[in-house]
Amino acid sequence: MIGIPVDGPQRLPGVLITLDGPGGVGKSTAARLIAQTLESAGASVHATSQPSRATLGELARHGTDTYRGMALACLCAADRHHQLDTEILPALREGRIVLCDRYVASSLVLQGLDGVPAEVVWQLNHGVYRPDLSIILTGDPQVIDGRLRARGGHSRFERAEDNSEQETGLYARAITDLRHRGWPVVPLDTTTDAPETIAATIVSRVQHILSEKSPACL
Repeated sequence: MIGIPVDGPQRLPGVLITLDGPGGVGKSTAARLIAQTLESAGASVHATSQPSRATLGELARHGTDTYRGMALACLCAADRHHQLDTEILPALREGRIVLCDRYVASSLVLQGLDGVPAEVVWQLNHGVYRPDLSIILTGDPQVIDGRLRARGGHSRFERAEDNSEQETGLYARAITDLRHRGWPVVPLDTTTDAPETIAATIVSRVQHILSEKSPACL
């Protein structure tokens, strides 16, 4: 398979960190702890999520029972392109750390659950900015499912009985796909480690990236 270029040659001063993984794996908790730790260290952090809170994003977020397949894939991709142009890229140009809860990996998985081929997802997301670090949170499907059932599903994907098993398998494929295309992917198993431990591991990697970037990011 030939990789499709997904970002232009110009890298911006800021740092884009993305968090993906099955529902219930702990993305939102990790994102909150990471942002708090970095901000306490004096970093300028812009925390966001996908789907976004813009009109397109809210339509995608609350419309999984209405929209399926290509319709939902196009909606999520349109929201991502819009959010990049209006929110993420401006923050990166300012030299900020952008921490995004869900990104392209989630589209590969969730649209994959709807039967949309990965190549089509990549085509819809052509030109998106490649993260400086793409974290994929993983774990034992039974443990993840227990957490998910405890908090309740946020979409038809999460309400499906075999969701955790299916998502875990598709994220394994997504990791391979992302690496093939040159994305800096780091999978982290959350089965036994506390959220604070996971967050500390990610913060350490972010700080390493910052040390190699322009002083504008510090």
